[in-house]
Amino acid sequence: MSVVLNRRPFDPGKAAYLGLNLLLLVFLLAPIAIIFVFALNPTPYISFPPVGITLHWFDKFFETGDFMRSLWLSLWIAACVLVLSIVIGGACALALARGDLPGRTFLTAFFMSPLMLPAILTGLALFQGYLLAGIGRPIWGLIMAHTLIAVPYVLRTTLAVLYNFDRRIEEAASVLGASPSRVFFEVTLPLIQPGVFAGGVFAFIVSFDQFPVSLFLVVPKGETLPVVLFNYMKFDLDGAIAAASMVSILLALAVVLTLERLIGLKAYVKL
Repeated sequence: MSVVLNRRPFDPGKAAYLGLNLLLLVFLLAPIAIIFVFALNPTPYISFPPVGITLHWFDKFFETGDFMRSLWLSLWIAACVLVLSIVIGGACALALARGDLPGRTFLTAFFMSPLMLPAILTGLALFQGYLLAGIGRPIWGLIMAHTLIAVPYVLRTTLAVLYNFDRRIEEAASVLGASPSRVFFEVTLPLIQPGVFAGGVFAFIVSFDQFPVSLFLVVPKGETLPVVLFNYMKFDLDGAIAAASMVSILLALAVVLTLERLIGLKAYVKL
């Protein structure tokens, strides 16, 4: 008795699509692999194949005062930006999606405009504006600048959830006697939480890695990690730079994994 196997015909379009995706994945991950090899290479320059494995550059990074000071400053600023961008971006998204505001399309484009401008021009404009206003370059000014760039991420992801939101759920809660504040905190907020948290992750990472804006607004002994690394590379280029980059990548990965543990990344697939 012969068994006939039903084989699917070869689809060149699908194969080309999968091959292109694989090439894009390799293109995106190759720089990270190079940095990882450089961070573990004992030589103070990029060499391939590596001559050995060492954690010396990580030790140098964690033992250097400038690196540690800038790392904690960057984390603190990113945490402040995370909170501010969630509050401001979430409130703006609710107003644009629920409020009967004239010119909502214009307002949405206005709030999203920081993403359309080169960050270096935004940093220069803020620097000149602060000087003309007599503000100088305080830490809170840097936090406000990062928040300006981070808010559009929260706004966009929250709007995506609100536009697909079934308001009949809120109406049902109101009919059952829930007050407007209770409806918001127990019905609306949990349902839009994926969009808010997704935007918050982007806001944190964008603030932590922000270089062009920070370059204009930091002060001596108050630089963020990207600015310190930039200044370090002007005089030396060794594995400490790669180690710092790996630490930044691992921190961003830790934020994403923490989010996965809290509410699950599958919630973001629908955005």
